[in-house]
Amino acid sequence: MTTTADEVERVRELVAAIPVGRVSTYGDIAAVAGLSTPRTVAWIMRTDSADLPWHRVVRATGRPAPQLAVRQLTALAAEGVPITDGRIDLVAARHRFP
Repeated sequence: MTTTADEVERVRELVAAIPVGRVSTYGDIAAVAGLSTPRTVAWIMRTDSADLPWHRVVRATGRPAPQLAVRQLTALAAEGVPITDGRIDLVAARHRFP
């Protein structure tokens, strides 16, 4: 299935709306954007997120992707996101979209 420009823009809007000190998961964003899979969000983030707070989007496990871990955890810690043993505390930091 092809991702539309409207879907890309919706994901971008949602990521931009995640407040400082909060995180969202790929699945949360996919659900709010009406996408069938979190993989679409991951693809959009990989290809079109340089100007977004990409570090606020995490896996459902609360662990960042290994290749991003140091940068992502450093950025989130600077925002006050609770992190224990390399895992973001999603209970405390998860952003709920209205």
